[in-house]
Amino acid sequence: MSEPASTRQAEAPADPQFMERWSPRAFSSEPVAPETLRALFEAARWAPSCFNEQPWLFLYASSEEDRARFLSCLVEFNRKWAGHAPVLAFVLAKKRFAKTGEPNRWAPFDAGAAWMSLALQARKLGLYTHAMAGFDEDLAHEVLKVPKDEFDLLAAVAIGRYGDPEQLPPDMRKNEAPNGRRPLAEVAFEGGFRE
Repeated sequence: MSEPASTRQAEAPADPQFMERWSPRAFSSEPVAPETLRALFEAARWAPSCFNEQPWLFLYASSEEDRARFLSCLVEFNRKWAGHAPVLAFVLAKKRFAKTGEPNRWAPFDAGAAWMSLALQARKLGLYTHAMAGFDEDLAHEVLKVPKDEFDLLAAVAIGRYGDPEQLPPDMRKNEAPNGRRPLAEVAFEGGFRE
């Protein structure tokens, strides 16, 4: 399946992998090999974290039965397209430091670094990822048996190869292309905050 052409342009010399990573909704149902999945989680394992706590946890589903359970936690809009992805995952962050039991307010930041490592490794292997905020957190805690007092559920993720955009509903199909970003001058200020 041919992928949509990207119009993304860097404003400074950055590795092309960052512009090549995008979040499609058209996924092929072709299975992802277990060793390929292990490579994704291996990349995530090496992300940096506060006090080397490594507070992230990835729960994933690749069997039909497990994918159905994970899919049931997504909002209807996301179920429409994510059901085609051969792998669904959830990104979790442990709420407290293991050594002290104190709240770890950096855990979501660290889990975000692990998620990005996974997303970039996926592109290196010819796969795509699409993270989603649209899921029922209470239901996901229940269905996935995640203790609420120990972990925050941060995002759901679809993983797989690019698929046929024609399988998407028309309203989604029109947006099936890499999107842009705010200008560099709006995301990095030298010297301190300004309006």
